[in-house]
Amino acid sequence: MSKHTITLTVNGNEFTREVESRTLLVHFVREDLDLTGTHIGCDTTSCGACTLLVNGRAIKSCTMFAVQANGAAVETIEGVAQNGDLHPLQEGFWEKHGLQCGYCTPGMIMSAKQLLEQNPNPTEEEIRWGISGNLCRCTGYNKIVEAIQYAAAKAREGQTEAGGEEASS
Repeated sequence: MSKHTITLTVNGNEFTREVESRTLLVHFVREDLDLTGTHIGCDTTSCGACTLLVNGRAIKSCTMFAVQANGAAVETIEGVAQNGDLHPLQEGFWEKHGLQCGYCTPGMIMSAKQLLEQNPNPTEEEIRWGISGNLCRCTGYNKIVEAIQYAAAKAREGQTEAGGEEASS
Protein backbone atom coordinates (compact mmCIF):
# COMPACT_ATOMS: atom_id res chain seq x y z
CA MET A 1 0.00 0.00 0.00
CA SER A 2 1.42 3.38 -0.96
CA LYS A 3 1.86 6.06 1.67
CA HIS A 4 1.70 9.82 1.31
CA THR A 5 2.73 12.67 3.54
CA ILE A 6 -0.11 15.15 3.98
CA THR A 7 -0.44 18.43 5.82
CA LEU A 8 -3.81 19.72 7.00
CA THR A 9 -4.87 22.56 9.22
CA VAL A 10 -7.43 21.10 11.59
CA ASN A 11 -9.29 23.45 13.92
CA GLY A 12 -6.54 26.02 13.37
CA ASN A 13 -3.64 23.66 14.09
CA GLU A 14 -1.36 22.30 11.38
CA PHE A 15 -0.71 18.56 11.27
CA THR A 16 1.66 16.64 9.01
CA ARG A 17 1.25 12.88 8.93
CA GLU A 18 2.05 9.94 6.72
CA VAL A 19 -1.11 8.10 5.62
CA GLU A 20 -2.00 5.21 3.39
CA SER A 21 -3.68 6.15 0.11
CA ARG A 22 -6.95 4.52 1.14
CA THR A 23 -7.27 6.19 4.56
CA LEU A 24 -10.60 7.96 4.76
CA LEU A 25 -10.64 11.47 6.21
CA VAL A 26 -13.02 10.37 8.97
CA HIS A 27 -10.53 7.70 10.10
CA PHE A 28 -7.62 10.13 9.89
CA VAL A 29 -9.42 12.67 12.08
CA ARG A 30 -10.60 10.08 14.61
CA GLU A 31 -7.59 7.75 14.74
CA ASP A 32 -4.56 9.84 13.82
CA LEU A 33 -5.67 13.10 15.46
CA ASP A 34 -7.83 11.57 18.23
CA LEU A 35 -10.73 13.93 17.45
CA THR A 36 -13.55 11.50 18.07
CA GLY A 37 -16.47 13.92 17.97
CA THR A 38 -16.88 13.18 14.27
CA HIS A 39 -18.86 9.96 14.14
CA ILE A 40 -18.92 7.05 11.71
CA GLY A 41 -22.45 6.00 10.92
CA CYS A 42 -22.81 4.35 7.55
CA ASP A 43 -19.72 4.71 5.30
CA THR A 44 -22.03 5.47 2.36
CA THR A 45 -22.83 9.21 2.80
CA SER A 46 -26.38 8.34 3.81
CA CYS A 47 -26.42 9.50 7.43
CA GLY A 48 -24.15 12.57 7.68
CA ALA A 49 -22.75 11.65 11.12
CA CYS A 50 -19.24 12.17 9.73
CA THR A 51 -19.89 15.67 8.36
CA LEU A 52 -17.13 18.19 8.87
CA LEU A 53 -16.03 21.35 7.08
CA VAL A 54 -13.25 21.26 4.50
CA ASN A 55 -12.32 24.77 3.35
CA GLY A 56 -15.66 25.92 4.77
CA ARG A 57 -17.70 23.36 2.85
CA ALA A 58 -19.67 20.63 4.63
CA ILE A 59 -18.48 17.24 3.41
CA LYS A 60 -19.13 13.69 4.46
CA SER A 61 -15.70 12.55 5.54
CA CYS A 62 -16.53 8.85 5.16
CA THR A 63 -16.20 9.19 1.40
CA MET A 64 -13.21 11.51 1.16
CA PHE A 65 -9.67 10.23 1.34
CA ALA A 66 -7.32 12.03 3.71
CA VAL A 67 -4.91 12.63 0.80
CA GLN A 68 -7.68 14.56 -0.98
CA ALA A 69 -7.73 17.00 1.93
CA ASN A 70 -3.99 17.66 1.72
CA GLY A 71 -3.41 21.39 2.19
CA ALA A 72 -7.00 22.03 3.28
CA ALA A 73 -8.43 23.75 6.33
CA VAL A 74 -10.60 21.24 8.19
CA GLU A 75 -13.00 22.05 11.00
CA THR A 76 -14.39 19.35 13.25
CA ILE A 77 -16.98 19.63 15.99
CA GLU A 78 -14.12 20.05 18.48
CA GLY A 79 -13.20 23.34 16.81
CA VAL A 80 -16.66 24.91 16.92
CA ALA A 81 -16.60 26.26 20.51
CA GLN A 82 -14.23 29.18 21.02
CA ASN A 83 -12.33 29.98 24.21
CA GLY A 84 -14.58 27.66 26.20
CA ASP A 85 -17.75 29.37 24.97
CA LEU A 86 -20.33 27.32 23.10
CA HIS A 87 -21.04 28.33 19.53
CA PRO A 88 -24.64 29.58 19.09
CA LEU A 89 -25.44 26.31 17.32
CA GLN A 90 -24.19 24.24 20.23
CA GLU A 91 -26.11 26.48 22.62
CA GLY A 92 -29.21 26.19 20.44
CA PHE A 93 -29.10 22.40 20.44
CA TRP A 94 -28.86 22.54 24.24
CA GLU A 95 -31.51 25.22 24.83
CA LYS A 96 -34.03 23.97 22.27
CA HIS A 97 -33.52 20.25 22.97
CA GLY A 98 -32.25 19.57 19.46
CA LEU A 99 -30.36 16.51 20.55
CA GLN A 100 -31.47 13.18 21.85
CA CYS A 101 -28.83 10.47 21.84
CA GLY A 102 -26.36 12.94 20.32
CA TYR A 103 -24.92 10.64 17.67
CA CYS A 104 -26.02 12.80 14.73
CA THR A 105 -25.48 16.11 16.53
CA PRO A 106 -21.88 16.85 15.46
CA GLY A 107 -22.74 16.29 11.80
CA MET A 108 -25.95 18.32 12.10
CA ILE A 109 -24.05 21.20 13.69
CA MET A 110 -21.37 21.16 10.99
CA SER A 111 -23.98 21.18 8.20
CA ALA A 112 -25.91 23.94 9.96
CA LYS A 113 -22.71 25.93 10.47
CA GLN A 114 -22.07 25.98 6.73
CA LEU A 115 -25.69 26.94 6.13
CA LEU A 116 -25.58 29.87 8.56
CA GLU A 117 -22.26 31.09 7.18
CA GLN A 118 -23.83 31.22 3.70
CA ASN A 119 -27.26 32.41 4.83
CA PRO A 120 -27.47 34.04 8.27
CA ASN A 121 -31.26 34.31 8.11
CA PRO A 122 -32.57 31.06 6.62
CA THR A 123 -36.22 30.16 6.40
CA GLU A 124 -37.46 26.94 7.96
CA GLU A 125 -37.51 25.36 4.50
CA GLU A 126 -33.90 26.43 3.87
CA ILE A 127 -32.84 24.96 7.22
CA ARG A 128 -34.56 21.67 6.45
CA TRP A 129 -32.88 21.59 3.04
CA GLY A 130 -29.51 22.52 4.61
CA ILE A 131 -29.58 19.54 6.98
CA SER A 132 -31.28 17.15 4.56
CA GLY A 133 -28.12 15.06 4.20
CA ASN A 134 -28.08 14.32 7.92
CA LEU A 135 -30.25 11.64 9.48
CA CYS A 136 -31.49 11.70 13.04
CA ARG A 137 -33.05 8.51 14.30
CA CYS A 138 -34.33 9.99 17.57
CA THR A 139 -36.27 13.17 16.74
CA GLY A 140 -38.76 14.45 14.22
CA TYR A 141 -36.30 17.26 13.31
CA ASN A 142 -38.57 20.01 14.68
CA LYS A 143 -36.32 20.63 17.69
CA ILE A 144 -33.24 20.54 15.47
CA VAL A 145 -34.78 23.20 13.20
CA GLU A 146 -35.68 25.28 16.28
CA ALA A 147 -32.10 24.97 17.51
CA ILE A 148 -30.75 26.26 14.20
CA GLN A 149 -33.28 29.11 14.17
CA TYR A 150 -32.17 29.98 17.72
CA ALA A 151 -28.53 30.03 16.61
CA ALA A 152 -29.28 32.19 13.57
CA ALA A 153 -31.14 34.72 15.71
CA LYS A 154 -28.41 34.74 18.35
CA ALA A 155 -25.69 35.23 15.73
CA ARG A 156 -27.61 38.09 14.09
CA GLU A 157 -28.12 39.66 17.51
CA GLY A 158 -24.39 39.40 18.23
CA GLN A 159 -23.51 40.97 14.87
CA THR A 160 -25.85 43.88 15.53
CA GLU A 161 -24.30 44.47 18.95
CA ALA A 162 -20.78 44.09 17.55
CA GLY A 163 -21.64 46.58 14.80
CA GLY A 164 -22.41 49.22 17.40
CA GLU A 165 -26.09 49.40 16.56
CA GLU A 166 -28.66 48.93 19.24
CA ALA A 167 -30.76 45.80 18.91
CA SER A 168 -33.89 47.73 19.92
CA SER A 169 -33.63 50.49 17.31
